[in-house]
Amino acid sequence: MNVFDCIFNRRSTRSFTKEPVDDKLIGVMLHAATHAPSAGNTQDWMFIVVKDQEIKEKLADAALKQDFIHTAPVVIVVCMDKEKIAMHYGKRGEALYGVQDTAAATMAMMLAAEALGLKTCWVGAFDEDRVGHVLELPNEVRPMTIVPVGYSTETPIKPRRIDFENLTFVNTYNKKYEISYIVQSQGGKEIKFKPIGNYIEDALRKRLKEVRPMEKQPAKKTSFADFLKKLGR
Repeated sequence: MNVFDCIFNRRSTRSFTKEPVDDKLIGVMLHAATHAPSAGNTQDWMFIVVKDQEIKEKLADAALKQDFIHTAPVVIVVCMDKEKIAMHYGKRGEALYGVQDTAAATMAMMLAAEALGLKTCWVGAFDEDRVGHVLELPNEVRPMTIVPVGYSTETPIKPRRIDFENLTFVNTYNKKYEISYIVQSQGGKEIKFKPIGNYIEDALRKRLKEVRPMEKQPAKKTSFADFLKKLGR
């Protein structure tokens, strides 16, 4: 699975099997997370890996009773070391850079999970004080995201995405940045255009239909040994 498969096929999953997740695969995810960018290479992230069922249930309760959290075999809480980032960048570091850093680490971790055949969900709605109490976090460590990890029992439908052309401007605000792909050319004259995003989606649908229909086949699970073999290619 390449990076584009991971990006375009990742879905938020809220239903997990009881199958345990190999610790070594969690290690791959965490290693990937530490390769995310951070302000001044501060690496102000910390990770709490939760397997204890009682603690998972308390986390779910603190996360507005999102009970699917405790059904995952593993839950990873990504935290920010406030003192570490503030030492370098003051209040702006704690208020912004640390948020960006831990978000980047979370995304890297989730893409790695997708490549390993695991499913995840980004949970940001929770009571920080309660989560901190449950995990016995010191005052300088702030919980930022809760990420349930496991094998999915469902095939989530891809949510509609706003075309990037409607969200992107060139040089200054309100001058749309449009990238078109020439679908057909006749006599040297371009006669039909498609936004590049639409072309990418068409290509993905064709590939999924021909290679691995998502509706019929689950993502292939990857063992740690398989992962090492891929690295060695």
